[in-house]
Amino acid sequence: MQELVTLECTEAKKEGKPVSRYLTFRNKKTVTERIEKRKYNPHLKRHTLHKEIK
Repeated sequence: MQELVTLECTEAKKEGKPVSRYLTFRNKKTVTERIEKRKYNPHLKRHTLHKEIK
């Protein structure tokens, strides 16, 4: 079963800039841990680590 999850930038909070968020799907049965992906943050103008939030 597919579940909609939100990925939020981790580095922008440390620098005091606006965070970027992405929506993606994950298969709840096969991927049990939280997702981490490197995505583009337009506020920082570079690729950063984005972690799944609740």
